[in-house]
Amino acid sequence: MLKNEMLEKRVWAVVGVTNNKERFGYKIFRTLMEHGYETYGVNPKYEEIDGKKIYPNLKSIPKNIEVVDVVIPPKAAMELLDEIKEQGIEYVWFQPGTYDEEVMEKAKRLGLKALFHDCVYATLVSE
Repeated sequence: MLKNEMLEKRVWAVVGVTNNKERFGYKIFRTLMEHGYETYGVNPKYEEIDGKKIYPNLKSIPKNIEVVDVVIPPKAAMELLDEIKEQGIEYVWFQPGTYDEEVMEKAKRLGLKALFHDCVYATLVSE
């Protein structure tokens, strides 16, 4: 199952990370780290969150990312898909509300292993 395959990967990027503790961009970032994942935050608005360096984009991360967790609106996610493909990243986990039909079709067209209709935060917190 794709979900289990993704959860076995250890190096994640959270695109749309925020320092607002009430938002899923923050909760997912923290929860992945708390569960032992090597986690990188991506958001050009921040240099660091909770003392951890935040990157402006995927290509600036000095590590090969295995899974991208998307926490940005569908319009921004459309552009992000090209960067994911360019970086050779196979796995993309779209949080609820971050995709639409167009995003789903493009992910499929690019040959990405994409997960929709599921929340990584809810999955990890319930373990």
